[in-house]
Amino acid sequence: MGKHVSLTAADSFKLGGYRAEPAGKPKGAVVVIQEIFGVNKNIRATCDEFAALGYVAIAPALFDRTRRDFESGYSPEEVTEARKFLASPDIGAMLRDTQAAIDEVKAAGPVGIVGFCLGGSIAFLAACKLNGLSAAVGYYGGMIAKNAGEKPKIPVMLHFGATDPSIPLTDVETIKQQRPEIEVFVYDGAGHAFSNSDRPSFHGPSAEIAGKRTRDFLAKNLK
Repeated sequence: MGKHVSLTAADSFKLGGYRAEPAGKPKGAVVVIQEIFGVNKNIRATCDEFAALGYVAIAPALFDRTRRDFESGYSPEEVTEARKFLASPDIGAMLRDTQAAIDEVKAAGPVGIVGFCLGGSIAFLAACKLNGLSAAVGYYGGMIAKNAGEKPKIPVMLHFGATDPSIPLTDVETIKQQRPEIEVFVYDGAGHAFSNSDRPSFHGPSAEIAGKRTRDFLAKNLK
């Protein structure tokens, strides 16, 4: 359904991405932000799913500045390799590249952003700092709590797993206290990456509920 595309950031850096088109006239667009595993099969499938719902969907390759076309699976060795990208992440560059994706699809109508893991944090920061968005959804973003002092410019929804070893519930409480305007959901029995059906941590019941909430939230705000 989708195709690989080239995007140009404000500093003229050219990055890759994946774009999926809906069958008919788009009702808006969704920017999908990757986990640390790149724009891999799961992220491309997520774009395809949003396209099937009627949105133009695009996933910018946020690691292209470090390693072009990086994508991986989820074996222990691949997880170790992917985590190297978090050693000193250039969040400013990732936000510039995210803005390039927003600008690429804004002609389709209102634009939302949905991110997972690293992408969940980027989605939250995009809601606070970037332009052209109408709604943001973040799944298990580990950097959100320390940035909770930032005020989103648009409606935001966040999803967390109750048993996520990398995001303690105290972090979730910090977010709730500092950002009471945000919809925050915690899923019992779910850990990190509970929404990724390709990973062992997938938790179907939680993923289904979170997915419906996300779809409803986007439908409400992208119009």
